[in-house]
Amino acid sequence: MQTTSANQNIAPALQASLNELAELLKKLVPHDGKSKLNIPNCHVVKSSKTNLESIRVASKRGICIVAQGAKRVMLGESIYQYDASQIAIYSAEAPVASNVIRASVLEPYLCFVMEIDPQQLSELSLKVFPNGMPQVKNTQAIYISDNDKDLVDCAIKLVKLHHQPDKADLISPLIVEEILLRLLTSPIGSQIAQIGAENSNIYKISKAINWLRNNYPDPVKVEDLANKSNMSPSSFFQHFKQVTSMSPLQFQKSLRLQEARYIMLNKMLDVNTASSMVGYTSVSQFSREYSRYFGVSPSKDVASIRNQKHIA
Repeated sequence: MQTTSANQNIAPALQASLNELAELLKKLVPHDGKSKLNIPNCHVVKSSKTNLESIRVASKRGICIVAQGAKRVMLGESIYQYDASQIAIYSAEAPVASNVIRASVLEPYLCFVMEIDPQQLSELSLKVFPNGMPQVKNTQAIYISDNDKDLVDCAIKLVKLHHQPDKADLISPLIVEEILLRLLTSPIGSQIAQIGAENSNIYKISKAINWLRNNYPDPVKVEDLANKSNMSPSSFFQHFKQVTSMSPLQFQKSLRLQEARYIMLNKMLDVNTASSMVGYTSVSQFSREYSRYFGVSPSKDVASIRNQKHIA
């Protein structure tokens, strides 16, 4: 099991910028949860308490800048922890389990998130690497790197534009571009560049991931996914597991179970119907795998979540 942890040593100048970002986000987001900004592909996550039970969601390509608090993310057998001293870059869409591990009412977990457009990243990579894309041996779905004051200052500028819609459309694209350029010129710039490089392994694996996300109920063979990614089956399997920490079939199972949970909670459908909709032919098998994945049976899990929402 691989664990990547956060480093809590923060330089005074960086801490000052983080404090400013935290104050802006506190005023902007009064309630816990995810809040969209008036900036395309940007949002804020707030939590006033830690959560022992993991929240399972599908990650998107993007950068997470924590203003305060800390988070743990599990992807397959890999565990990543990060706080305000580091940034997290998600290079592929993947089913992850997350816990806020440091938060309180007085000092809630606050995180600025900006999604990454692979096409824009690819165009900027040509400027940063004019002599060709650097070779990268190991690719993964999540990278943890030291935080940078300039990145935090960019996040601050974007958050301030939330209340300036007349200027946001003109200025925000420039700030987004600056963030991407700073990522590309950072110590992990070579890895970040792979997100938008069509011949990179992460790009090829992302094609398979996207297909699985759109076709998760359908039976699939590894050979077919490899063919869609223009890779040999052995190479595809190796790189898929390297990126996601899961086999393709484990990945598909995670997608099915997460979608079934969403269906039961939001469409008020029963276990039999939900399991059939996500591709299961056996309800008993679905219930067993659901219980292993979420730690509780489907009916008890859904009832518990509905009860918590009712109490809240």
